[in-house]
Amino acid sequence: MKNSTLSRTPPTVRIVHSGHACNVEEERYTERVYTIREGETLELTCLVTGHPRPQIRWTKTAGSVSDRFQDTSVFNETLHIAKILRHQGGRYYCKAENGLGSPAIKSIRVDVYYLDDPVVTVHQSIGEAKEQFYYERTVFLRCVANSNPPVRYSWHRGRDVLSQGSDKGVEIYEPFFTQGETKILKLKNLRPKDYANYSCIASVRNVCGIPDRRVIFRLTNKTASPSIKLLVEDPIVVNPGQTVSLVCIATGGEPPPTLTWSSTSEKLPEKSVVKDGTLTLPAITSEDAGVYSCIASNNVGNPAKKSTTIIVRALKKGRFWITPDPYHNDDNIQIGREVKISCQVEATPPEELMFSWLKNGRALRSSERMVITQTDPDISPGTTNLDIIDLKFTDFGTYTCVASLRGGGIPEISIDVNISSTTVPPSLTVPRGKSPLVVREGETVELECLVSGKPKPIILWSRADKEVPMPDGSMQMESYDGVLRIVNVSREMTGSYRCQTSQYNGFNVKPREAVVELIVQYPPAVEPAWSEVRQGLNRPVAMSCRVLRAHPSRVLRYEWRLGSRLLHAGHFDTRDETEYTVRTLTREGYGEYTCDIINEAGAGRCTFLVTGKAFAPEFYYDTYSPLWQNRPRVYGFKLQWTQMNPDAVDRIMAYRLGIRQTGQQRWWEQEIPVEGPIQKGELITYNLTELIRPEAYEVRLTPITRFGEGDFTIRMVTYSAPINPHLREFHCSFEEEPICMFTQDKNDNFDWTRQSAATRDTKYTPNTGPSGDHSGSKQGFYMYIETSRPRKEGEKARLLSPTFNVAPKNPYGITNPPAYCFGFYYHMYGKHIGTLNAFMKQKGQATSDASPVWSLTGNQGERWRQAKISIHPTSSFQVIFEGIRGPGIEGDIAIDDVTLEEGECPDPPSN
Repeated sequence: MKNSTLSRTPPTVRIVHSGHACNVEEERYTERVYTIREGETLELTCLVTGHPRPQIRWTKTAGSVSDRFQDTSVFNETLHIAKILRHQGGRYYCKAENGLGSPAIKSIRVDVYYLDDPVVTVHQSIGEAKEQFYYERTVFLRCVANSNPPVRYSWHRGRDVLSQGSDKGVEIYEPFFTQGETKILKLKNLRPKDYANYSCIASVRNVCGIPDRRVIFRLTNKTASPSIKLLVEDPIVVNPGQTVSLVCIATGGEPPPTLTWSSTSEKLPEKSVVKDGTLTLPAITSEDAGVYSCIASNNVGNPAKKSTTIIVRALKKGRFWITPDPYHNDDNIQIGREVKISCQVEATPPEELMFSWLKNGRALRSSERMVITQTDPDISPGTTNLDIIDLKFTDFGTYTCVASLRGGGIPEISIDVNISSTTVPPSLTVPRGKSPLVVREGETVELECLVSGKPKPIILWSRADKEVPMPDGSMQMESYDGVLRIVNVSREMTGSYRCQTSQYNGFNVKPREAVVELIVQYPPAVEPAWSEVRQGLNRPVAMSCRVLRAHPSRVLRYEWRLGSRLLHAGHFDTRDETEYTVRTLTREGYGEYTCDIINEAGAGRCTFLVTGKAFAPEFYYDTYSPLWQNRPRVYGFKLQWTQMNPDAVDRIMAYRLGIRQTGQQRWWEQEIPVEGPIQKGELITYNLTELIRPEAYEVRLTPITRFGEGDFTIRMVTYSAPINPHLREFHCSFEEEPICMFTQDKNDNFDWTRQSAATRDTKYTPNTGPSGDHSGSKQGFYMYIETSRPRKEGEKARLLSPTFNVAPKNPYGITNPPAYCFGFYYHMYGKHIGTLNAFMKQKGQATSDASPVWSLTGNQGERWRQAKISIHPTSSFQVIFEGIRGPGIEGDIAIDDVTLEEGECPDPPSN
């Protein structure tokens, strides 16, 4: 295990794509535009660096809530949309944040290309020419297709291309009031040859491989706009449950028009059936009533539209009220005075409504003393009145008003009203002890108003203290018995409630009212509800629990416990929080501490979990080329991590490393000991070896202290061919055995050797080769060619770098390949030094065809020198070092510190 310091690094982010793009271009140097054909797969990947590992989020706008796609953000690196639709185009943002610095955000604009079938619409104008007696008939053909990018149109008559000026009787123009292009073909004063097949071809110039689309319109002397007829009366009045068929037929139009139905409520009822212009509504209900329209369209002239109204007959909501003599200021009914009974129903259609009156079951006719009237429908629709002019004792009895619809088929509504000496106006009282009502949150409560009087009216409940809705969401609730029942009462419901009599089913007099007070008690709300406290042994711990709200808020007491053991209790004076401190934490002091704050309604609880668990380690994902391969079936992986808050608890003594192959149940575990304390931000390295290629592994890392195991972290290790996928910079000083994935060429004469001055064989050849690596260190490693026997003059050793991908898929094409600065240090000392060559080998080239970029021959003195060369690869590439043996054994050539960086070299040092 090796350690090095690493500060936490803020995130960086880049977007790469692997879907079906037709084109990716850099736009104004700031934003990439990704063009894709509708129906293809969009796949964008967000490449991030940063430690701790940033959280990644894809959104369709820069994090605003309004325009999240698919109702969510996508919280992983790859955004995948199969079969993309045009409305899914737009700007996609990848945001990476790890709490350090500001979040890194990159955006890419996705442009979805599509071309719909074009539609031709035809209009004609017939104008009377001045002072002449013939009609001029002019026809306009207009072609429109939805597309992205904008469409280009061309017109043909038969097989001939029509263009402006090619035919005197034809004009082609673009209306100035439309967005985008649309081509209008104007045929002036029709001639016989103008009756023909016209085709409009819509083209987006084959972008994204989208083919042109065409539509043909046949213009004849019969071409005409549609006309229709509805074979139904208007309005149609039906009873519920009946089946209604609306028949619509086309009476004209060439080409033959298509017929569609629509209704006022946007959508037709679900059960409706449309066939050949006939709309059938089975088992009709009141909800289906409304205006239905038949529309005929054939793209010639304007569509034809005819409508009818369906009225569904109904009677509902019968009510009555009694009005005492309006000429006396008295709410009671008295012999010798007038009394009026009113009856009201809702009727459809209103003009069919009929009322009749009965007294004690026998029909009642209007007379001088019993006047029956129907109210003016505009003032009070659906109302009938019975005026008893001079009330006599014999008039006491039951009066019934019966509402029906002319034509029958709908059940009647009958309403009984009793007039007697006991018919008295209402009064309202609140029973004793029922206001104020004190309840606890969550209980069920009944607010009660006693209503007396005969008949008993409907009672209306509303809030008396403020304009807020009632518990059911309405501003007013009705009750037939005067009781308002509220289930699961909440603290917001505290307040005054008004009950009042309505005129319905009672007396039409000034409303009586009363008020009930409701008080809802609730236990204290406290913070923190739950908190984890991490602390090492022999250190202090302080915990604090605070009251936010409580009712009643007086008489609050608190109780601190560890497990079930009471530690401390007391009463609040004026403060709203209580603290508990453990001066020195012992093993027994770990556990769950609770603080209960108590009032009459119950208790609120703060919970503190005091633990000595170490925080989780944080894997470092930005290790430079972490993967190496020494043997064909086996690979190694350089695992790196930092420890979150290493000083929060006791010192970490070891890590438990678990590893298992993906899909397997069993973990293999081992302990990695830790010497001395870990610093914050210190990078810890451990090499995993003997991983089987190409398997993926789950790696689990758990810190261990005196307390025991801490929080673990898991990451995946997946095999990928060892390459450097997104080259920003590459640096290799040959310190590790995998030599940065450099490989020896199989087709040369001998190999390069890795060594350091400290490990060099004492029998080495003097007067050649370096006495240390480029930094001067005897421990540092470098690569060299050993030219002692059995090597012969002219023999070659070649060392191949890993394959590098060219930085983001280059949008500029081959014309402007990216530049890299390739640098290395070389040591060529000795009288028999041969030649050192450097080559660049591009994808698809054989090693022998690689292009030479640098060469040097002969003794250069006993020191390290630097070479820097600008290279311009157009595809993925490798660099190759070739050492050629000179005429004798004093010819060791060495290289060290190979670098590759984006951009041209600054003033390269000369050879």
